[in-house]
Amino acid sequence: MIRISNRFEGRVAVVTGGASGIGEAVARALHAEGASVVIADVQEAGRALADRLGERIRFLRTDVTVESDVAAAVDLAVASFGRLDVMFNNAGVMGTLGPIDRTPMAEADLTLAVNLRGVLCGFKHAARVMKPQGSGVIISTSSPAGVLGGVGPHVYSAAKAAVIGLSNSVAAELRPFGVRVNTVIPGAVVSPMTAAVVATGADDLAGATAALGDSALMNNRALTPEDVAAGVLFLASDEAAYMTGVTFPVDAGMTGISGRSPYTSGRYEQPVTLLEAGRTAAATARS
Repeated sequence: MIRISNRFEGRVAVVTGGASGIGEAVARALHAEGASVVIADVQEAGRALADRLGERIRFLRTDVTVESDVAAAVDLAVASFGRLDVMFNNAGVMGTLGPIDRTPMAEADLTLAVNLRGVLCGFKHAARVMKPQGSGVIISTSSPAGVLGGVGPHVYSAAKAAVIGLSNSVAAELRPFGVRVNTVIPGAVVSPMTAAVVATGADDLAGATAALGDSALMNNRALTPEDVAAGVLFLASDEAAYMTGVTFPVDAGMTGISGRSPYTSGRYEQPVTLLEAGRTAAATARS
C-alpha cells in the first residue's frame, strides 16, 4: 500500500495475525503511514515480512491461545517503542466445520480459543498499558457470520458474535480512560484462509479472487485485504476520535442490506403509490 500520509507517525501498534491476509495489509499500511508495528503471529512468514519492511518493525511468534504470548507481544511493543497506541485483535481461524451433531468438541474448543479467548487476551494486555497511558485504540475482527445465520461455520459464528459483545462491553469500561474500542466486520476477503475454502488451496489467491469476484456485491471485484485495512486505519486514526463501541462493516452492505430492493424494478420501475386496501395511484411529482 502506498504511503499517503503520516497519520500514525510516532504511534505504536500490535497486530495479531499480522503475517498474512487482513493482518498483513493492516501491518503494512500502519507502517507505511509512520507507525512502529509488532507483528504477532504463529506463522514464520511474519518474520520475513518484518525483514522486508525494515525499520520500526518487530516480529514475535505468538499463539493467541496462550496468554503469555499475547502479553509478550504487548511488552515487546512497549520495550521497543515506548508505548502502545493501537491493538488490532485480528488472529482468527475458520476452525471446525460440519454438522452440529458431529462437531468434535476438542476442535470446537480450539476454534473458540483462537477466535474469542485470543481476543480477550488482547483486550486484557492492551488495557493494562492503555488505561494508565490515558489513550489508545483497540480494534477486533468479527465477521458477517457473527451477525447473520447461515454464512459461516457454527462455532466460528458463535465466536465472532461474542467478539462484538465483548468489544462493546470493554468499550464501556475503557471510555472514561480515553481508550476507544471498535469492531470491524470484513466481508469475504481474498486471503489464504478464504482460498482454502473457495479455491484449490491456501496458495490459490488467484482462484479465490475469481471466485469471490463472481459473487461480489459491489464494484464487480473481490474484496481485498487492503480494502479492509483502509477501514481499520480509519477506526485507529484521530479522524475517528469520537467513535467507540462501533461495529464497522467493510462488506458491501452484506450485513445491512438483505438483498436487491424488489421495489425499484420490474413492475415498480415506474413509481407508484400504494394506498389503503392495496389501492394504487401513480406517483406525482411534488415541488
